[in-house]
Order: sequence, then structure tokens, then C-alpha cells
Amino acid sequence: MANTYKSYFVDLTTTNKTLIYTVPANTTAIVKTIQLTNETGSINVQVYVTDTSASIEYETSHATLAARSTENFAKGSIVLEAGDLIKIQAATANTVTGVISVLEISYA
Repeated sequence: MANTYKSYFVDLTTTNKTLIYTVPANTTAIVKTIQLTNETGSINVQVYVTDTSASIEYETSHATLAARSTENFAKGSIVLEAGDLIKIQAATANTVTGVISVLEISYA
């Protein structure tokens, strides 16, 4: 069993839900932070998690980010199973960037 800390960077170039992270096969992931920054204007941002074993998507966090502000959208650890997804959507394209910090525990 290997534990690996990883960062996945976010640059939302569309107003559609954007796939940011997929948990690799044979892995459990613990998401520690979903830190997003807004460069201009006031923008609504939503974070979604898909539980692929149940085929259900959940909105896990949403906020209105003021211009030049940063928010952690993971208020606590989020535990995900292999194949689960994180998607992020912003009301305006090309203004929200950030990073997701994850501990991946692989058991293969």
C-alpha cells in the first residue's frame, strides 16, 4: 500500500462543469483542500462529486467568490473511491484557477 500526496491544478476555461480529478483504479483518495481563486468580478462557483458506484452526482460546495478572493471548497476531508470524480463549474470562464490537494492510497 503506497501513500502519495498529489496536487491537481485547476484552470476553468469554460462555464460548463469541468472534470478536474478522477480517482485512479485500485486507489482511495482523501481530498484535503479544493482551493480556488477568482481573478475578476463576483462569480458563482460550484463543486460536484460523482459517486460512480451509485451513479449519483452531488453538489458538495458552492460559493460566490468576490474579485481577488480565495476560498477552500473542502471544509473537511472528502474520501473518494476508485473511479469517483470531482467537477467544478464557474459562472464565468477564464477567471477561476486553483489547486486540489489529495492523498492517494493505492492498494494494488
